[in-house]
Amino acid sequence: MRRQFRITACGILLCALLSGCMNNGKKMDMDMQEAATHADGLLDAVLGAIDPQVQWAHGTTTTGSCDVSRRRTVMTIVSAERRGSFLGVVDRYWRKSGYRIKAINNSTKVPAIYAQTKDGFGVSLVIGGKGQAFFEVDSPCVEESDVAESTTPPNGPAYEDVYPLPRPNVHSDFWSAGAS
Repeated sequence: MRRQFRITACGILLCALLSGCMNNGKKMDMDMQEAATHADGLLDAVLGAIDPQVQWAHGTTTTGSCDVSRRRTVMTIVSAERRGSFLGVVDRYWRKSGYRIKAINNSTKVPAIYAQTKDGFGVSLVIGGKGQAFFEVDSPCVEESDVAESTTPPNGPAYEDVYPLPRPNVHSDFWSAGAS
């Protein structure tokens, strides 16, 4: 009886692991370009929810074997005193939009929020050096295709062919309060 229990428990564990892998490996019914366009919409929405508005520029777009990532870099200085408020605005927006918050890093060095949309897109906000905020959206596995650059114009300088982007350089009376 004991041996049968071990085999059954191992079988259940193996089945759970395999089904998890198979579900994670299942491709969504869209291609990489459609996923990139959807990611742009997610980024447009969260940046549009930030009030007062911040200036941003496009980060790099990357593709994997079956996924795509879009990035936006905030060029507005977010002071140490305002970082918690900035994270709070984004957290509330993502929760209101039905996103599942996966992790929050409240450290003073690199505060961040990691979430997931209902359709499996990973979204994150990380605040790095000099108060520069980085948004990223990662698609789930989708059909392989070419991916064009985003057609959403940045609301400030485009910084075309500039890598890495400069540190935040736009002052906001609200978001930059207390920053030098």
